[in-house]
Amino acid sequence: MKHTKALLAAGACALAASGAHAQSSVTLYGIIDTGVEFVSHANAAGDHVVRMPGVTGELPSRWGLRGTEDLGGGYQAVFTLESGFNVRGGDLGQGGRLFGRQAFVGLKSGFGTLAFGRQYTMTYLALQGADIIGPDIYGLGSFDAYVPNGRADNAVTYVGTYRGVTLGAAYSFGRDGAGTGNSPGQGTCAGQVPGDAVQCRNWSVMLKYDSAYFGAAASYEEQRGGTGAAANFFDGVAPVPFTSSGGKDARTHVSAYAQAAGARLGAGWIGRRVSTGSPAAPGAHSDLFFVGASYAVKPAFIVDGEGYRIVNSAHDTRATMATLRATYLLSKRTAVYAQSSYLWNSAHARYAVSGGGAGTTPGAGMGQLGAMVGVRHMF
Repeated sequence: MKHTKALLAAGACALAASGAHAQSSVTLYGIIDTGVEFVSHANAAGDHVVRMPGVTGELPSRWGLRGTEDLGGGYQAVFTLESGFNVRGGDLGQGGRLFGRQAFVGLKSGFGTLAFGRQYTMTYLALQGADIIGPDIYGLGSFDAYVPNGRADNAVTYVGTYRGVTLGAAYSFGRDGAGTGNSPGQGTCAGQVPGDAVQCRNWSVMLKYDSAYFGAAASYEEQRGGTGAAANFFDGVAPVPFTSSGGKDARTHVSAYAQAAGARLGAGWIGRRVSTGSPAAPGAHSDLFFVGASYAVKPAFIVDGEGYRIVNSAHDTRATMATLRATYLLSKRTAVYAQSSYLWNSAHARYAVSGGGAGTTPGAGMGQLGAMVGVRHMF
């Protein structure tokens, strides 16, 4: 106890001595986004549902704290604590984690930011720009739910930008330290164990260029298997066995965008390759393509849309999806929107159009319509 009091006293003195030089700020922020959606062919019998989605609308709901402290000499201490929640029931997202979206602390300078904690992977960061619809309920997540949820526990990341060029790298010692499921379809994978240094490892890299009129990005991410892990392709076929640390789940991505006069065009490809680490258990692979456009009809009225195509030859599953969305800004913080999407499944595929939560998986080969009206407030 005496030792603890001495440390606290020393810390207080240090803070007092540096108070004249250090400046700090903490920002409370958030997004509340929800609405009502209709989904056709929500089961094998072809029935429809009308519901308030549990997960997202245009953007996933969240609140968070973001802070900085000026350390002098061009250095800053930074942190983010961000909590995801579901508006319809008020429950926590990300497997019930308090700060399931982000929880990290780090140092920032002119050379970039080095951070430690639960963070986005480089796949998620690299897609910002070219993915027009983003983490929408009818977006890329309908074909690969990991893409808008690319995060890892126990992660060390570096991101630095110089003259429009951004380099990023992330390494996770175990992508699901909480054991509650890191991201949809992954199961659990706590981390390294004695004698197996690569179990549940996750690493990713990114190279990105952004300018006033165009940009391009490329990324690579690799996950290793482990106890409790799974590799789900979200096509209605059973997940690929992924409990061996010799297994690899890799995503390669390239994309580009161009913008001018209120219009924006984006396109890209995500190739996914899963190997199980066992000759007795075959892997699988998929290719996901997307192209989208956005146009500001008026400063307060934005129309955008995106088309998607996924091919999984190993599972003999394919699907195409088209999304159209209109957003009207009532103020700088509040918007209303309407959106609709249609998904065409191949004969053996069971992809679901809605990323709004479980309960809308169609029968094999069924097409599916999703439509939603909603409201979003940012603070």
